[in-house]
Amino acid sequence: MSPRKVTRLLAGLLAGAVAAIGAPFVSAAPAAATSLAATVCYNTSQAGSFAGIANQAASIWNNATSNVTLSQCGSNLRIYQITGGGSYAVRTSLGNGRVYIDTQQAQQYSPLRIMTHEIGHILGLPDNYNGNCALLMSGGSAGTSCTNPYPSSGEASRVDQLFGFAPSRGDATHVFQGSWPAPTVLPVG
Repeated sequence: MSPRKVTRLLAGLLAGAVAAIGAPFVSAAPAAATSLAATVCYNTSQAGSFAGIANQAASIWNNATSNVTLSQCGSNLRIYQITGGGSYAVRTSLGNGRVYIDTQQAQQYSPLRIMTHEIGHILGLPDNYNGNCALLMSGGSAGTSCTNPYPSSGEASRVDQLFGFAPSRGDATHVFQGSWPAPTVLPVG
């Protein structure tokens, strides 16, 4: 096992121990001389039928990025199943927040794409309503036939940049709502 994988494994184990005593945890463990690997602990106890999809989405992000690991070890990120009102994310700070997946939207759009997209907000990415299915953060603007759940290399690189530094506790709360479906009027700028 590579030193980087050992470091990520140890960070995950430490996060699990901290979660067991009920403390929130976003760790910064050395992964390389120039960067830090953060563990974002997620919780699917309220995700209902989307718990398995959340695990798939975490795996997608873990395979796409180097500076952050999503692990089911605590409650930095809580995932909820809701009915009606649309899927959305509330990021309270980088790597922390809540994701709400709407059962009604998940019948129209790919549930895995929705989940991976909303987790992308928690990892620091904004919406990109350009309709390009190759971009995960284009959300519902790519249409109901788009099922791509993978971040582009640029999106993954941006998450790695954001987590290349210790997470900031001073980030403002951001609510990302309206990705599903795409807005009728594209934002200017």
